[in-house]
Amino acid sequence: MLCNEFEERLTEYLDGVLPVEEHRAFAEHALRCPLCHDLLDDVKQTIVACAASEAPPAGVGLEARILMTTAPETAIACEEFENYLTDYLDGVLMAPLYHRWERHAALCDSCGELPGQVVRSLGAVYTYAQDEMAVPTGLEARILQATIGNVLPQEVRAPFSARLIEWLRGALDPIVSPQLASVATMLLVAVFVLTNTVSTDGSVRGIYRASMQLAERTADSATKGSEKGVKQIAGSVNKLVGGEENQKNDENKNQNSSNQNSAPSRPQGGGSQKSDNGQSKNR
Repeated sequence: MLCNEFEERLTEYLDGVLPVEEHRAFAEHALRCPLCHDLLDDVKQTIVACAASEAPPAGVGLEARILMTTAPETAIACEEFENYLTDYLDGVLMAPLYHRWERHAALCDSCGELPGQVVRSLGAVYTYAQDEMAVPTGLEARILQATIGNVLPQEVRAPFSARLIEWLRGALDPIVSPQLASVATMLLVAVFVLTNTVSTDGSVRGIYRASMQLAERTADSATKGSEKGVKQIAGSVNKLVGGEENQKNDENKNQNSSNQNSAPSRPQGGGSQKSDNGQSKNR
């Protein structure tokens, strides 16, 4: 095996995919040739070092360049970058837009320094804000002239609707407020009394449970009273019906007794008439 063939088959030898005969010839050439032997050792040591070392972390710039190449529609322009600068510094920028904004800052040299400059400017403003400056002469007159067109200040009145609402609020406040205060006081006193007397555990929930139990007892007593009343009405009806039947039975008994008493008197009368007739015949 020649040296150029050794270099060509070096990767296949390390991967272990060479046939048996070629693998034996490759090993014999590595033992005979010092240059190829050193080359094989260097490659093995490099593979071991790469496997032992950790991959370097990918920077923001690398990620931004990859996304710019693969997904160019996610990039933003410099004008949009400046428009969202205040939201970025205030921390109210949405997550998808936030990442696009940071990728643009990593790729654009002019925009990358802009956030730092703005932050330093804000810091300087807050540093010198405590030093009060004298108001320049004539500043107030110039402001009035530019705003209302007159140097002399004028009285600013609220609209008529706002003044009417304010007047009604002032007129009704002495009337409505005491009533609301008295109602609120009565409610508080009622809750306090009920929690101390009716409630078992001194809470509003205990008042609710006690009221439910009282309602159940009232419903039970009303049901029992109604059942008793129904029974009384049924008894009185039965008495009335029974009294009428007894009265009819008494009337029937009296009529039967009167009929029995009148029935024997008729034969006696007939016998006297027959005796009278016989006596008249004998005569």
